[in-house]
Amino acid sequence: MLNLIPKAMADSAAQRVMQRCDLLASISETQGALTRVYLSDEHFQANRQVQQWMEEAGMSVWQDEVGNICGRYEAVTDGAPAILLGSHLDSVRNAGRYDGPLGVLTAIEVVSALRSQNIRLANAIEIVGFADEEGTRFGITLLGSKGLTGQWPNDWLDKTDDQSVSVREAMIAQHLDPRKVLQAARRPESIAAYLELHIEQGPCLETADLPLGVVTAINGAHRLHCHFTGLAGHAGTVPMTQRQDALVAAAEWIMAIEKETTAVGGGLVATVGQISCSPGAVNVIPGEVALSLDIRGPEDAPLSQLLEHLLSRGQSIASARGISFRAEEFYHIAATTCDKRLREACTQAVTAVQGSAPQLSSGAGHDAIAIAAQWPVAMIFVRCEKGISHHPAEAVTVQDVAAGIQAFTQAVQLTATSSREYETDDLSQAV
Repeated sequence: MLNLIPKAMADSAAQRVMQRCDLLASISETQGALTRVYLSDEHFQANRQVQQWMEEAGMSVWQDEVGNICGRYEAVTDGAPAILLGSHLDSVRNAGRYDGPLGVLTAIEVVSALRSQNIRLANAIEIVGFADEEGTRFGITLLGSKGLTGQWPNDWLDKTDDQSVSVREAMIAQHLDPRKVLQAARRPESIAAYLELHIEQGPCLETADLPLGVVTAINGAHRLHCHFTGLAGHAGTVPMTQRQDALVAAAEWIMAIEKETTAVGGGLVATVGQISCSPGAVNVIPGEVALSLDIRGPEDAPLSQLLEHLLSRGQSIASARGISFRAEEFYHIAATTCDKRLREACTQAVTAVQGSAPQLSSGAGHDAIAIAAQWPVAMIFVRCEKGISHHPAEAVTVQDVAAGIQAFTQAVQLTATSSREYETDDLSQAV
C-alpha cells in the first residue's frame, strides 16, 4: 500500500482548488451566471489561466489544434507513456462551478503533490482541460475529447451555433486552423490510461454519507419520439366505453414505465420528459399524444431488453384501447464500462481514504466516453450537495475535495506501470 499524501497537504490543496473554481467561474460570458462555451473568448481566457496553474505545478504546457489545454509532468524516463487525467472546462448555460473544472484542478494538485515530494513515476502524467464536453454552443458533444482520439466527423466543421457561425469560422476567429483538427489526435501508444475525477451529479453518495465513490460504467442511453394516435371526439357526447383516448393510453404507459423499470432495477432508469396533446382543447377527447422516452443503464443488453419490453407494453396498451402506437429512436449511445484494473486501483485508493468504496454507475455523460474508444478509463466520484448539477446551486465541501485529492493521487500511483516510487533531487528536470 502506498502512503497517502499528508492530510494537511490535501486540505491546503483542496482550499486552493475551491478558490480556483471560484476564479474560473468568474470567466463567463454572462454577469452573475456561469456560461463558458466552446471557441468563445472565455474559453481561451480559461485556458490561459489553467496554463498558468499547470506551469506553476511544474508541467510543460501546450494548446492543441481543437483548443484543449494540455500539460505534461515527465516520468522517471523521458517519453514514457502517460497516465492522462482531466475533465472539461466548458459549461452549460447558467452552470455550476464544479462540473468539469473540479476534475482539471484536482489533477493539477496530484502533480503538485508528487513534485513537492520529489516523486516521479514510471508513467508521465498528462492533464487535459477539454475544450467542449457539454455541446452548449454547437449542439455536438465531446468535441475536445474526440479531438484527442481523432474521432471528429468531417461535417463537424460545418455545424453552426444560434448565430449561424460555423465551427470552422469560430476556429479561424480564435486563430485555430480547422485544417489541422486531426493533428490533435494522440498516438495510441503515447497514453497508458485515463482517470477522471468528477462530481457525482446524483444523490447516492450523500445518501451513503460518504465523500467518494468509484464508477463502474457510464450509462448507455436510448431516446425515442413516441406517439399514441386515437380518435378525437366531443367531450360531452362520446360515451366512456366508446372512446379512443390517446392521452389516457399515454398516461397508462407512463405509469407502466415507472413501475416496470423500478422492478427491473440494475441501475436502469427511464424518463418521459416531454408530452404534447392534440387538439389540446378542454372540451375535446385527445386524438393524438406525442411524448419522449429516455432510458439509460450501465449494461447494453439489459438496457435493450428493457426498451423492447416497454415498447411492447406500449403496443399492448394501444391495442387494448383500439388505437395505434409507434416509436422512432433518434439517439443511442452504448454504455462505457470502466476498465477492471483501473477500477481496482481507484477502489483501493478510495478505500484507503474512507474505509469503503461504493461502486456507482454514472447516469450522465463524460469525456471518458470518448477516451474509452482508444484507452482504458476509470472515474472517481465526489459527493455533491443534494445531487444538484448543471445549476448554480451545485456544491461540494472542502473536506470532500481533500479526500478526493488524496484518493486521486494514490490511484494515479497505483495505475502507473510500476508501483515503485522514483525519487529525484534534481527538480531542474521538472517540465
